[in-house]
Amino acid sequence: MTEPRPRKTGTKPIESITFDETDRQILQMLQDDSDTPIQAISEAVGLSTNPCWRRIKRMEEAGVIKKRVALVDQTRANVPLTVFIGVSTSHHVIDWLNRFRELIDEIPEVVEAYRLTGTVDYILKVVVPDMATYDAVYKQMIQKLEFSQVNSMISMEELKFTTAIPTTYL
Repeated sequence: MTEPRPRKTGTKPIESITFDETDRQILQMLQDDSDTPIQAISEAVGLSTNPCWRRIKRMEEAGVIKKRVALVDQTRANVPLTVFIGVSTSHHVIDWLNRFRELIDEIPEVVEAYRLTGTVDYILKVVVPDMATYDAVYKQMIQKLEFSQVNSMISMEELKFTTAIPTTYL
């Protein structure tokens, strides 16, 4: 039996880096607001500015922090309608998967996509201004690829949304 290789996500294998409670606090603060000044973070966690900055850089190099982004309000951006699309296919080959990836990459309304186990092969999260726009996205998809089933589920209410992941497992 071979030993698993360390995952390389940045410049250092993540297994070679240890994380402590201070790292978790820093990461949680950045997930809450990535614009938080280093000085405010360092004061909150009880470090001076340079060691705090080095910890953030280390997490970026390890790939724990992938990037920092602005979260846009869906309604104010005029895309209030969220549709989840369950996609099933009878084509379980790499060529089809690659064409599917290309297809969803060219549709900006597809904001998330996952390959699944179970009866549905893929699930997409689509944000659009209205049903007519969703219908255009749907037609674009079925025009370019063959699916055995496409199930659309319209979100009536967002009960929870976060981009923050638990930091307790670091």
